[in-house]
Amino acid sequence: MSERHPWRPTRRLTDTLVAALAPVTACAVALGGLTVWVGTGQAGTPAHVDVTEGRVFLPYGDTRDTAAFFDLTNSGDADDRLVEVTSAATDGDISLSRHRAVGDGAAAKETVESATVPADGELAMSPHGVDVTLRAGERWQVGDRVPFTLHFEHTGPVEAVAVVVRPAS
Repeated sequence: MSERHPWRPTRRLTDTLVAALAPVTACAVALGGLTVWVGTGQAGTPAHVDVTEGRVFLPYGDTRDTAAFFDLTNSGDADDRLVEVTSAATDGDISLSRHRAVGDGAAAKETVESATVPADGELAMSPHGVDVTLRAGERWQVGDRVPFTLHFEHTGPVEAVAVVVRPAS
C-alpha cells in the first residue's frame, strides 16, 4: 500500500497569500486607528464661518465704486475659503480684492479668486488687506443696511448685512 501525503499548498499559492496579507493587514490597522480617532472625538469639526460685522463705505465724489468689509470667524477645525460675494442691492460686478503697499505711501489693488478663513481663526477685512469691491446702489446714505450673501467653499452661503458708513469712520 502506498503512503498518501497530506495536501500542501504550492509555492506559488503560498507566495500569493503572503503578498496579499501585507496590504490587508495595513488596511485593517489603518481602519482601526481611524475608528479610535473618530470615536474619541479627535477627528475635529468641519469649517463653520460666521459673519460678525459688515460695513460698506459710502462712495464720495462722482464715483459709485466702493468697498465692503466683513469680519469672519471660523469656529471649525478646518480652513474655509470665501469664494464669492453677491448682493441684489448693488449695481454691477462684485469681486474680492487685496490691497498691498507698493512703496512711497502707494497701494495696488489686485482681484483675488478667494480669501482663506483659517481654522479656529478669523479674517478681518480692511482697506489695507482683503475687501469686497462693488458699485453702490443709486441712493445709499449713511446708516443704510445692505444685504449680502457670502459664499464659502465648505460652509456654503451665509447671509450678512453691511451698514453704510463714511470712509473715515
